[in-house]
Amino acid sequence: MKKIHLFAIFLFGTIAAQSQSYIGFLTDNYSGVHGVINNPASIADSRFKADINLVGLSALVGNDYFGFDLNEISNDDYEIDDDAKRFPKGKNTVFGNIDILGPSFMFNLNEKSAIAVFTRARAFYNINSINGNNVTTLEDGFDDNQDFIIDEGDAYASTNIWSEIGVSYARVLMDKDEHFLKGGLSLKYLMGLGNAYASTNNLSINYDADGTSAGQTTLGSVETSGDLGYGYSENFNDDVELDELDITSSGFGVDLGFVYEWRPNKSEYTYKNAEGNDSYYRDINKYKLKFGLSVTDLGYLSYDGNEDRYDINATVSQEQFEDIEDNDDLDNLYTSTSKKLEDPLLPTALHFNADWNINQKFYLNLNTDLSLVDREQINTSSIANIVSLTPRFERKWFTFQMPFSVQQDSGFQWGAGLRAGPLYIGSGSVITALFNDETKAADVYLGLKIPVYHNRPKDKDGDGVFDKIDNCPKDAGPAENAGCPWGDSDGDGVLDNVDNCPNEVGPSENNGCPWTDKDNDGILDKDDSCPDEAGIAENNGCPNKDNDGDTIINEEDNCPNEAGSIDNQGCPWGDIDGDGVLDNVDNCPTTAGPIDNKGCPQVTVEVQKALNSYAKTILFDSGKSTIKSQSNKVLNDIVAILKKYPNSNFKIEGHTDSAGSNVLNQNLSDSRANSVKVFLIENGITQSRLSAIGYGEDKPITSNTTKEGRAKNRRVEINLVN
Repeated sequence: MKKIHLFAIFLFGTIAAQSQSYIGFLTDNYSGVHGVINNPASIADSRFKADINLVGLSALVGNDYFGFDLNEISNDDYEIDDDAKRFPKGKNTVFGNIDILGPSFMFNLNEKSAIAVFTRARAFYNINSINGNNVTTLEDGFDDNQDFIIDEGDAYASTNIWSEIGVSYARVLMDKDEHFLKGGLSLKYLMGLGNAYASTNNLSINYDADGTSAGQTTLGSVETSGDLGYGYSENFNDDVELDELDITSSGFGVDLGFVYEWRPNKSEYTYKNAEGNDSYYRDINKYKLKFGLSVTDLGYLSYDGNEDRYDINATVSQEQFEDIEDNDDLDNLYTSTSKKLEDPLLPTALHFNADWNINQKFYLNLNTDLSLVDREQINTSSIANIVSLTPRFERKWFTFQMPFSVQQDSGFQWGAGLRAGPLYIGSGSVITALFNDETKAADVYLGLKIPVYHNRPKDKDGDGVFDKIDNCPKDAGPAENAGCPWGDSDGDGVLDNVDNCPNEVGPSENNGCPWTDKDNDGILDKDDSCPDEAGIAENNGCPNKDNDGDTIINEEDNCPNEAGSIDNQGCPWGDIDGDGVLDNVDNCPTTAGPIDNKGCPQVTVEVQKALNSYAKTILFDSGKSTIKSQSNKVLNDIVAILKKYPNSNFKIEGHTDSAGSNVLNQNLSDSRANSVKVFLIENGITQSRLSAIGYGEDKPITSNTTKEGRAKNRRVEINLVN
């Protein structure tokens, strides 16, 4: 028998398509606008200001029937029929892919949202459930004098070519602590270029070599059973050229996706913007683990055209069967029915992606693409399920990845790809193809784009405030003052950040405000014992009412009828603590102490250690000299210790770590030391006993290279002067 025309046409289609595209490249954080192919959420919070794709092509072919040696296939003496290995089984499949991403772009609307516009052309042709044993039988050929039976059963083939214009929108949905979630949606207008399909139902062919006789010649007969159908859109015929296809259909498609990121080190990538809100460095990946979930190609296309289906339960001569060339010949032999073309099923798929950021350079990605469409349906485009594990080296201008995949029907694939600035090129199977003489699938992708990356904000003065929000980009200053150094508007020596009266001259003891004289008696309120009643200097600003003539007014005289000393509230001096030092010269009249220390106890080494132990726990507001309220108890404990040694003078020292500029650290340490001094004075410690000085970062007690070291260097010390 020379040919089995109908069945051969159905079995030997050689081009097919499925939706895996750009294998390995889509896992790159710098894939840009390509990310919408698998998950539209990927473009939000991306590493791009904008990404413009000029042109990109991804193509894939594969099957589970033939195994090729691609190193030999280009040789003139290599014959597929003779040299390719075969793996026939009851249900063989052929598949492949052509996916063209045309001019497309994405850009950020703001820090939380992004948009993309893309153009795309796609071609699908699936051949499923072909009995490979029959294919082998047909390839081997038949003797016209030998009977044979082909039992095919149910089989399906389809092709669908369309283009897309799509718009994607993605947005951050949650940003709380270490949890980050974004979502995206793509809406696609589909323009159908052509569709065709064929299917069999319970098909069998029985050739009887001795079926009929004509004179001295014996002719075979062909008994067929089941049914055979095919359909195609009006412009899809054997003579059409791809560039001549007209748009004969339209439809709509939807892609939906979400991406979750776990960001345990969020603080390392956060800074304060001009409004005082948290912002992120947008040039760096902030996740440790990332998970993506999406569904693509939800939608429809509808073509005009007819399906012709034939009931082939009949017996015809070998000559009649071999003369079948087109549907007119089929109409002459078999019963035909016609109905509207079945609408093609889009290759709806579920995609899951997990990405591990090992160290900002090396990543490990797990990607799974699963078909949501049953491939054993009429006029179906469906993907081949695939699981890929892709290690990659990734930087801003360069990525190299090596995907390891297990693909439905084609088995294990090992590929490689790279991105170098505007160029991207690679294959999910190139290494397998080079070293395997039974290659069942091969793919390649390449293209050009114009990437516009986010850059790290500049900070010329090194004060930690980026230039775009720094009001003084050439002079270091704290973030609280918009990056400008603190000034002294009134010239009183108290910096404005700790000056309660920045436009009036005043001493540091009064937080930069001038002392007042409410009773106008010429004695400042700080020295006036009667600030609301006019008095005289000799009576500490109080009116002079003195019965015993000791110059102490009666209201303040504990012994109004007995002359005494002003320093003893008008009473004669005694020796309350019995230490041999009269109270008038005893700096500690209620606490015994030696004469050489003016009757006061002496500060011991243990007391000095206790003071500094307390002082190191004083807490300030970040970057300021204001003392946090939870430190009041510690300060009151310090006050209690200092009051026990009233004739001892102390120096309050402020220290910082090395973060920030030296000038900034000097000012901050000085302000903090003075804040402690003011608190002690306001709580009963004589001003003359205290001095305050800041040493900035000049006297570290340990290394500033570690977080723990810097924390120890940020401290306040209170040390005995005499």
